[in-house]
Amino acid sequence: MAAWRGARPLPHSISSMRTAQVIRQTAETRIAVELDLDGSGVSKLATGIGFFDHMLDQIARHGLVDLAVHAEGDLHIDGHHTVEDVGITIGQALAKALGDKKGVRRYGHAYVPLDEALSRVVVDFSGRPGLVWHVPFARAMIGQFDVDLAHEFFQGLVNHAFITLHVDNLRGENAHHQCETVFKAFGRALRAAAEIDPRMGSVIPSTKGSL
Repeated sequence: MAAWRGARPLPHSISSMRTAQVIRQTAETRIAVELDLDGSGVSKLATGIGFFDHMLDQIARHGLVDLAVHAEGDLHIDGHHTVEDVGITIGQALAKALGDKKGVRRYGHAYVPLDEALSRVVVDFSGRPGLVWHVPFARAMIGQFDVDLAHEFFQGLVNHAFITLHVDNLRGENAHHQCETVFKAFGRALRAAAEIDPRMGSVIPSTKGSL
């Protein structure tokens, strides 16, 4: 990927048609994203927020999505603008990579446990942005990461990917575990929904004929 200086292309970015590169620049952030929906879970992440990089890696690995994210943001204020804008940019990349959504399964869901924590994520490539979020974090901070930013990330993502997303943390006592199960489950649900259904052919999975 040449979206930022010194970056190297992800290994699957040439072989797949379902790829996208997006750059978003504002007065607060500069974000570059490369996405390959048919990858092998390779990630190249540099957001300046270690825990956030860890969470994005869960999406890549469990979604079998190749993902490169480089972010430069006003972290001297806090992580809000950076995390939200990364969500927006990944959402834009998802929408671009999915294209007209012909042949995809459209729906995906996953339950993911981590020790005492369990989360469920359900996704629909509906063409309508919507987020339903029920994650009662056990504490407000995970290291230097404000847990409210997890919601902001997914809100930005669904608004610009035009997907419907339901996120429920069913149980958990450790905030790190709660957050990690959410991101892992999202990766798994995304993988299921984005998978090409050989029985679908080139049909758009909607009675309306478009998504």
